[in-house]
Amino acid sequence: MHCVIHDIIRSTEERVRHIESLREDKRPYKEKRDIVAAIDRKREEGMVAVIAEVKPASPRRKLREISPADAGTIARQMEKAGAVAISVLTEPQFFMGSLDNLLSVRKSVNIPVLRKDFIISEVQTEEVNTDMILLIVGVLGEHIREMVKLVLEKNMEPLVEIHNEVELDIALETDARMIGINNRDLNTLETDIGTTLRLAPIIRKYDADNGTRHVIISESGIIDADDVRKVMKAGADGILVGTSIIESGDVYAKTKELVEALK
Repeated sequence: MHCVIHDIIRSTEERVRHIESLREDKRPYKEKRDIVAAIDRKREEGMVAVIAEVKPASPRRKLREISPADAGTIARQMEKAGAVAISVLTEPQFFMGSLDNLLSVRKSVNIPVLRKDFIISEVQTEEVNTDMILLIVGVLGEHIREMVKLVLEKNMEPLVEIHNEVELDIALETDARMIGINNRDLNTLETDIGTTLRLAPIIRKYDADNGTRHVIISESGIIDADDVRKVMKAGADGILVGTSIIESGDVYAKTKELVEALK
C-alpha cells in the first residue's frame, strides 16, 4: 500500500480518537434515499447512473476550495444535470473535505448522498446523517463483514470498494448490494479503467451462477464519454466521478455529458 494511504489511515485513527458526541443535526434519518432504485430508474431511461463527487482535493493536488455553501451549490448543479447521487468527501486533511459539506449537500438535493471517507470505526458511522457510506476492503480487511452489517443496521447503504480479485472475494461474502471497483491502484496511486474491465465480468458471472444481484460502480480514472461506454459495456451499472467534473470548469455540462454518454 502506498505511503500516502498509510498516512491517511494514521490521520483517520487520530480523528477517531477525538470524535465528539453526536450533534443535534447529525442524528440518523428515519428514511434513506434508495440508491439502488434510483440507479435502476436511470438505466431504464437509457442514461448513465452517475454518482457525481463534491471533491476539493486529492492526496496529490488541490482542486478547489469548497465551503459548505459551495458544496450545496455544486450538488444542485450535479442533480440538475441528471446525477443519480452525490458523493461528498469528508476526510479533512488530505482531501480537504468536511462533515459540514455533507450536511449542506444532503439539505440541498433530493437524491441519495454518499459519505466518502476512510471509515475504520463504528463511531464514524454515527457522526453524520447520510444515505450511503463508503467501506474500503483494502483498509478494513476481514472487518468489512461486520462493518457492512453495522451500516445496514443503521439504515445506510454500504458501497463496498475493492481493487483486485482478492478483495472482491471478500466483498462477495458480505451482505452488501453495491460493489465499487476502484480503478486506482493503492500501491502506486495510478488509475487504469482496465481494473473495471477485468473485475466487472467476474461479478456478473458470480451473480449468474448464484442467483444474486450486485450493483457495480466503476470509480476513479473516468474522464470522458468513451471511458463511460467502456466500463458500462464491461458490466458496470454506474460510475463515480469527481476530478474530471470539478476540473472541467462547468460542473453542470460535464455531469450532463457523462449522464448522456450512452445516447
